[in-house]
Amino acid sequence: MIFRGLQKTTLVDYPGLVACTLFVDKCNFRCPFCQNATLVLEEEKNVISEREVLEFLNKRKKVLQGICITGGEPTLHTELKEFLPKVKELGYKIKLDTNGSRPDFVRELIDSKLIDYVAMDIKAPLEKYGLAAGVKVNKEAIKESISLLLEGRIDYEFRTTVVPTIIELEDMPKIGELIKGAKAYYLQQFVNTVPLLDPEFEKIMPYSKETLQKMAEMVKPYVKKVGIRA
Repeated sequence: MIFRGLQKTTLVDYPGLVACTLFVDKCNFRCPFCQNATLVLEEEKNVISEREVLEFLNKRKKVLQGICITGGEPTLHTELKEFLPKVKELGYKIKLDTNGSRPDFVRELIDSKLIDYVAMDIKAPLEKYGLAAGVKVNKEAIKESISLLLEGRIDYEFRTTVVPTIIELEDMPKIGELIKGAKAYYLQQFVNTVPLLDPEFEKIMPYSKETLQKMAEMVKPYVKKVGIRA
């Protein structure tokens, strides 16, 4: 298993736990607002070996409680099935970030008890998924991933990066219907201050806090908890 980045400590990526975040490359989406373009395009030159990661985790057992695996799209890396048991042996909780495009792989990880938390991006209402993802999307796979998490066999959250020109107020009830009954959903503020996959999106101003609040209120009838991450 090869990693492309390591954030040694995070208090926000894994809810309720002190964790670190591991970054992998490759992605089957091309979201124009993506902040990790070098990972998505597989241009990141940094290489962190599995051995280095495991040595780090072993040394930090008394400080860290969990790890987050993000990207890129982690579910494109089948090597995770061999790596995650080694992390589990060290006593860590594991959170997986995913775009929901590979429900069979996520189900396998859940069934094998190799992950403890899943954060799935809801890019947009289904009819706008291609616009948000930048590629043609298998919408049935997205729906299957949502249904998998709604089974409640693992702790999870859904989240949407709220990008003007893609996500609008009238989209929120549609997203609410898509994840109806979910335990947690977060609106994430769009950030235009870093190099994005599509530089044109760096010219777009984020929504105001007031607009994000309105959006959150529109989703509340559908899910148990709604939050905003600025």
